[in-house]
Amino acid sequence: MTMIDHDAALKAVENSLDRPSAARVYDYFIGGETNYAIDRLFAEKVRKRLPLMGDYCKTSRQFLGRAVRHCAELGIRQFVDIGSGLPTAGNVHEVADEARPQEDTQVLYIDNEPIALAHSTLLLADTADPDRHHAVAADLFDPEGLWERVMDSGIIDVEEPVALVINAVMHFIKDEQDPDALLAFYRERLAPGSLLVLSQMTNENPANDEERQALLDILEYYETTTNPGFLRTMDEFRRFFGGWPLLEPGLVYAPAWHPDEKTVFAGAPSESRVIGGIARKP
Repeated sequence: MTMIDHDAALKAVENSLDRPSAARVYDYFIGGETNYAIDRLFAEKVRKRLPLMGDYCKTSRQFLGRAVRHCAELGIRQFVDIGSGLPTAGNVHEVADEARPQEDTQVLYIDNEPIALAHSTLLLADTADPDRHHAVAADLFDPEGLWERVMDSGIIDVEEPVALVINAVMHFIKDEQDPDALLAFYRERLAPGSLLVLSQMTNENPANDEERQALLDILEYYETTTNPGFLRTMDEFRRFFGGWPLLEPGLVYAPAWHPDEKTVFAGAPSESRVIGGIARKP
């Protein structure tokens, strides 16, 4: 496992506390404990404007769990989670091991936020198998460097199918940052039979003018954080799968993707404001 310089990580965290962190805000919304006053104040400002924001975040987390379980049940044994964020209940390695009790899955967590990486390392030390589960520092926006970390990890064989997970991340990448080229790079490097798991918040069909304005206001709020946001419709998001065939039921509101008894918004998926799907590389 990659060792993290915790002093450096804590210093980086201290230097980031002048602005809310999207990862820490998300952690707060889903009931985590790795967040600070500046993050909680921002989260409550968001919740006041969009009262269901916490449920949207839970929807994203639940989709991740169901998607990982599905990939594992289909025989995928390697997972690369880019933008893994802060560890909380239902981490990828825990879900994968639960789905495959033979414990033959390999999981690589990747994040560029020092606090996320430091906490992931601590979590893995307590709950994971150091021979199969690692956390490394790399940036989605440095695809060459990130993929080198994947290949050098010692646990991912890029010649074999991989589930590449980019969950609740794309809404922090604006079109002017060329997400198309980034996704094309990662898709190209995956072996045939690999699965691409993607989700993000959407502005598809707001319920009314009030919700449409609220979503615009939330984007304006996030401009003041470490991760400004960008919402997309289903048609705008679909292109990130690169034309690969989507597993059933396709690109849908996340609660409609193989819901279980715990799924938030299962009775009204379109109210979730989260879309997602999984595509297979031919």
